[in-house]
Amino acid sequence: MSERFPMPMPFGWFCIGYGDELAPGEVRNVHYFGRDMVLFRTASGKLGLTVPACPHLGAHLGFGGTVQGESLRCPFHHWQYDTQGVITDIPYASRIPPKWEGKPCLQTFPVCEKNEVIWAWYHPEGAAPDHEVIELDEMSDPEWTERQRFEWTFGSCPQEIAENGVDVAHFKYVHDMEAVPEGETTYERHVRRSRVSGIRKVSDVDGNEYELESTVAVVQNGAGQKWVRFTGFMEYLLQVLVTPIDDERVEVRFMYLHRHYAQDSFEFQGLQAAIENTNGQKGLEGDMPIWHNKFHLRNPVLCDGDGPIMRFRKYFAQFYVGGPYPGEDGVPARLEEAS
Repeated sequence: MSERFPMPMPFGWFCIGYGDELAPGEVRNVHYFGRDMVLFRTASGKLGLTVPACPHLGAHLGFGGTVQGESLRCPFHHWQYDTQGVITDIPYASRIPPKWEGKPCLQTFPVCEKNEVIWAWYHPEGAAPDHEVIELDEMSDPEWTERQRFEWTFGSCPQEIAENGVDVAHFKYVHDMEAVPEGETTYERHVRRSRVSGIRKVSDVDGNEYELESTVAVVQNGAGQKWVRFTGFMEYLLQVLVTPIDDERVEVRFMYLHRHYAQDSFEFQGLQAAIENTNGQKGLEGDMPIWHNKFHLRNPVLCDGDGPIMRFRKYFAQFYVGGPYPGEDGVPARLEEAS
């Protein structure tokens, strides 16, 4: 917890990189969730994520450690461990210590690769995942070939960024947009879905104006996985990947995925304009100075035009061990009212 954010770090699946950034046999030091970790990929492509200290005599596995087949080898005495932390070889020993034979002695963390993203499971008490990363159909569709990636690091936390989507009033005053309608929203355990549809007037390259139905569908799967599907005169998917580095900093990645459009086409030009709006002052970069300096208020003074902020907070509260405000009895009154 920090002075600006009274909530602990939420648990869930979070992006710690893209799959194509880690080659077979590569070892990398990463820092997320306020902890140093070592990420590696075996020769066959399996992922491993471990604490940095070798349980033998404490050497740092991320500095000089190497992949040997399906194991990570310590640089000090060349002990080897598989992706589950089980000792696979001690070159100068006649046998594995009986206490640890076939059992993990190197602490590891759940990690998987889906949607071209490397996901790590974070839980402050080491509990196993209670849900899975949802795979997106577009990622394996041969017609959806184009990717564009963007990345930012600044001071905030996952809840503050996710909450922005239901804060409908700020779209006008921060992004110079008309108020965004709430649309239809459903909550089912750890999954939140919202959908907004409407008719837009669009002009083509010849100046001809026509009406087109457009839809924005948002899905949040736990604290760390979120995506947005846009349909209309063009279709594209945005993975919103927000990962806590520590109590006060986040790493935000946007991955756009879309069909191939010729660069001189109306669709391609419209898509680039949409990406610029989503990334720039009318989108994330317009919010960043506010996020970077704002404070989370447990009981904000709200008005009837603010949007379902407290309902969203009740949903997000499930991703904190002991609730969003540890050390305080009961559920905040306004979260109760939001039920």
